[in-house]
Amino acid sequence: MYIQLCGYAPAMAKSSGPAARRPHGRRSADGDTTDLREAILAATAGLLADRQFGDLAVGDILTAAGVSRGSFYFYFDSKHDVLAELVRRAVARGHDAAAPWLAVPADPAAALRTGITAGAQLWRQSAPVLRAIVENWRTDPRLEALWTEQMQTFTDATVAQINADPRARQRLAGQDIPALASALTWLGERLYYLAATGAPPFDDQDTLVATLLHIWTTALYEDTSTP
Repeated sequence: MYIQLCGYAPAMAKSSGPAARRPHGRRSADGDTTDLREAILAATAGLLADRQFGDLAVGDILTAAGVSRGSFYFYFDSKHDVLAELVRRAVARGHDAAAPWLAVPADPAAALRTGITAGAQLWRQSAPVLRAIVENWRTDPRLEALWTEQMQTFTDATVAQINADPRARQRLAGQDIPALASALTWLGERLYYLAATGAPPFDDQDTLVATLLHIWTTALYEDTSTP
């Protein structure tokens, strides 16, 4: 399940390191407001729909956004910095989807199905940005720090939910819960990525959801999913 995009506890939302931003209320040297920042982000997201991140130059973003080089560097240090912000926004849009599962529901399989389906939709909607981070997070220390931080946050949320659920704790007695949660988190990332790239059989959303639901419910509760 993409609990790594949807599994979230509010206290874990704060980003650090590469996420640090300049003050958003200031004006750039040429008098533009932070609307320029949004233009840069939108232009980059649009370009990623047709180009590999590695082939994208700052100059391409400037042209697409219609902003000056000085304006770009007022808001962002590099194209990696732009991608990092787009990733944080994509992740944030999935945070609420896991709330029913994180609340330790009476029917965990139903709550998981809801979160998994929301994750599939999120990856479909944000595919260019999320493909870019998955394909490039090991190419830049800032992106690596960002993505590993995000993934660990989602793993931590999963661990917390497992520990709060007596059924899951009983099922996993004697198991390394953090390791299992991490495995489920990274497995979800990989399958959602394959779906986002159109790789069968996971390009079919029903197959993707059913597969992840079976894996999660079997691992955590035995197989409580419905056929």
